[in-house]
Amino acid sequence: VPEELKAAIALAKQNIETFHLSQVSSPEVVDTMPGVSCWRKSVAIEKVGLYIPGGTAPLFSTILMLGIPASVAGCREIVLCSPPGKNGALNPAIIYTAKLVGITKIYKIGGVQAIAAMAYGTESVPAVSKIFGPGNQYVTLAKQLVQQDGLAIDMPAGPSEVAVFADANANPAFIAADLLSQAEHGNDSQVVLVTTSSELVPKVVEQIQEQLVQLDRLNFAKKSLENSKVILVNSEEEAIEMLNLYAPEHLIFSCANADALAEKVINAGSVFIGEWSPESVGDYASGTNHTLPTNGYAKAYSGVSVDSFVKKITYQRLTYDGLKGIGPSVIAMANAEGLGAHANAVKVRLEAANS
Repeated sequence: VPEELKAAIALAKQNIETFHLSQVSSPEVVDTMPGVSCWRKSVAIEKVGLYIPGGTAPLFSTILMLGIPASVAGCREIVLCSPPGKNGALNPAIIYTAKLVGITKIYKIGGVQAIAAMAYGTESVPAVSKIFGPGNQYVTLAKQLVQQDGLAIDMPAGPSEVAVFADANANPAFIAADLLSQAEHGNDSQVVLVTTSSELVPKVVEQIQEQLVQLDRLNFAKKSLENSKVILVNSEEEAIEMLNLYAPEHLIFSCANADALAEKVINAGSVFIGEWSPESVGDYASGTNHTLPTNGYAKAYSGVSVDSFVKKITYQRLTYDGLKGIGPSVIAMANAEGLGAHANAVKVRLEAANS
């Protein structure tokens, strides 16, 4: 791995760790009434599986995005599966990054079979409790199928998406670059430009044509652009309404009042505010996680975080006075639901204390 790339990975690791460490919270005991104490504790999932695509591009950055929060959460075993190249080996950057973030086991397995191996276990691959990571439509479907057998997955995820809202003041070259950065992911990526300015559209199209021919992954980007959209709206309010319905994986605001519009977002995976915030910084090194919901799932799902790798266990402790104070209400509610044994679990304690 070249030293320049190692330095870049180190910077990304530092920022991602800083952001995800801020998500760790300590249990806070809450006294809901005298003698009744409740709290919630985060406990790491013991065994997790990470799927890292290696087909059209070796996504070693995804190891940072999944391995770092898994390590921060305290997962005991972190299993990684990634398909080997034509030479039978994994990309060196994948191996380097995996070691850097504390992956415990690495397997050269790709596709549906990797998901099955981590879900059910084999002689060599341990079964895990939750599987993370992006993939093509077959990997996505495999994750959804194993979920039916009780295994947890990070989220339903499909092809990459970006939506850009731009006004007349936006830089056409910046917008074109952002659209192409998602289009190059694959043939089925979605890129959408929403704008209030009809004058901006031909300028962006011109910039796309200029920048497209310079891309190594021109064929992927070109195919993706065939399925993309430019949507002209009458107002910013109309744009926000449409974007919240779309619920894009990535949402960029390149406009005069980007901060104010960003506050109105209710459905998006990750938001990029202002012309100096390209989507690619979130993909690699700003600190936020790039494993995000797609295909409209941002209406109900969040991107990967430390919470994705933990379970929240609730606790409660009561004193006798606490049970005495809360007991009559519990007995009344249990009896009203016809659950006499629930009521009796309180009664026997109160009666024993009074005998």
